[in-house]
Amino acid sequence: MIYEYDARSEKCPVPLVQLRLLLKKMSDSDFCLLKISDQGSIQDIPKLLTKQGYTYKQSWLEKNTLELFIHKANLSL
Repeated sequence: MIYEYDARSEKCPVPLVQLRLLLKKMSDSDFCLLKISDQGSIQDIPKLLTKQGYTYKQSWLEKNTLELFIHKANLSL
């Protein structure tokens, strides 16, 4: 399953809290597509993912929007 979460209109810590809840729902074969634009979230969320062992690929969609493609298992993207 692919989860999508567009948090561009939300400010930290809301995206971080919502992402934690979403990550708990994910199975090893699931993915999450996350879009964030808040500077606090842009700094904190990749740190959280790395700390918890998630694999992710990030790309800039617009000047202030970061897109993260997150996978629970440790696989190359």
